[in-house]
Amino acid sequence: MKDRAFGQTALTSSVIGLGTWAMGGARYGHVDDHDSTRAIGAALDVGITCFDTSPSYGNGHAEELLGRALGAHRAEVAIATKGGLIWDEESHVLGRDSRRETLQAHLDRSLRRLHTDYVDLYLVHWPDPNVSFETVMGTLDGFVRSGKARYVGVSNFTSAQIRSCVPFLRGGRLAANQVSVSLFDQRWAREAFAACEELGIGVMAYGPLAHGLLTGGITRSTVFDATDWRKSGTIFGQELMTPGNLERNLDVVARLTEIARRCGATLPQLAVAWVLTHRPMTVALIGARTPGEITEAAGAAELTLSEAVLGEIEAAMRGAAGLSTVLPT
Repeated sequence: MKDRAFGQTALTSSVIGLGTWAMGGARYGHVDDHDSTRAIGAALDVGITCFDTSPSYGNGHAEELLGRALGAHRAEVAIATKGGLIWDEESHVLGRDSRRETLQAHLDRSLRRLHTDYVDLYLVHWPDPNVSFETVMGTLDGFVRSGKARYVGVSNFTSAQIRSCVPFLRGGRLAANQVSVSLFDQRWAREAFAACEELGIGVMAYGPLAHGLLTGGITRSTVFDATDWRKSGTIFGQELMTPGNLERNLDVVARLTEIARRCGATLPQLAVAWVLTHRPMTVALIGARTPGEITEAAGAAELTLSEAVLGEIEAAMRGAAGLSTVLPT
């Protein structure tokens, strides 16, 4: 498994990471904890060293499961978690709260659930318009000074917001910005990547498989569980799976699957390899729930896409429907 640094920091990660939102057991339909635990073990077996989680993933359940599953492997991996959201018992996000006392409480509870006394990377989950960036960055500085976080970063921050944060981070630098990146969501790549590269900030891509659309597992007859957040067909403000758009996008998926076959790869491997071609990408986070899903996706680390293949992918994506240029807020 190949490694990359987070921007201009000494923190490194395997280029494929494991995201644990689905493992939280809320908002993605039924999830089996035994399968999730085995998936974490499979990730370790293939050399994955980055594990991303959040207390809002299943109201803390994802963190608890990850902490138990990593066990004695804790020192071998980089754990990233987040804070600053308000959610209910079903993990529906109700708002944002990046006040100092809230982030401190979130981090302390995360450490207990993860069975560790530090995280490798602590992120502010979404920008909070009611708390100054000076206050938020001062809080993150404090986490580093206390030893509770080795490095800090942000998630879903625009270029302008990142630039506003940087002057207030006195104890170091932002290591990462975690944003949505996939063939079906290129908004953040256009908006934030140039600033991240200029400022030496690594990018963590969530949703590289377009929340299932690029796995090959979603068909015209797919019916989502009542608790699954994707049942509306709208994915972070893009109508990718609404009636009509889903059919067109599945035609695009079929074309991408054929391109992948000719590359000797699977559709998920092609999709993840495409994400990894972007600078300053550090890690693509796969939201796997079974060992097979993470093992397959890990193959993307060894897949090189030629300029000709990238051109074919771009041509195929011109048929996509429901894409938006507006960033989720």
